[in-house]
Amino acid sequence: MNLPNKLTLLRILLVPVFMVLAGLSQYGTPDFSAGLYLAAGLVFAAASFTDFLDGYLARKWGMVTDFGKFADPLADKLLTTVAFLYMLRDGVCSPVVLAVILAREFAVSGLRMIAAGAPGGKVIAANIWGKAKTVLQMLTIILYYLSAALASPASIGGVMLMAWALCWLVALVTALSGARYLWDNRQFINTAK
Repeated sequence: MNLPNKLTLLRILLVPVFMVLAGLSQYGTPDFSAGLYLAAGLVFAAASFTDFLDGYLARKWGMVTDFGKFADPLADKLLTTVAFLYMLRDGVCSPVVLAVILAREFAVSGLRMIAAGAPGGKVIAANIWGKAKTVLQMLTIILYYLSAALASPASIGGVMLMAWALCWLVALVTALSGARYLWDNRQFINTAK
């Protein structure tokens, strides 16, 4: 297994670490631990950096693999979906936003499976819209977790409002990227049996 694929697996392994830290922080309770929430944000940021690094190294060293084309987006989906679930718990992400994110991810994953099973078995890599969606999602999550951990009680309302607005922007970009992805690969939908 090459280094870019190991970085992808590391990102997947960091998901439960993030979950434990975010869960133990007890956000929204009198026992809230800003330190644990900050640690969760930093773990998420480190995991997000592996997303940039694995793709960069795979392209630079000519190590792009079919495993990486499948596992990298899966790792991204797992990481961001978990973080948005905790943001939903915190009241800064609407269930509608999460539904848009999940609908897009299921649709794109389904299309990838259809393309892989088509004659010739094509592996569809992420396009620029999908990458922009992922970057926006990750930046929104990092900004929220770090801001919420470092905010004073007087400024937490502003953090919540900022996160709420960014979540709706994420939903818009996610829907547009999904529509574009489906449109660009419609030939697989038309030929699916």
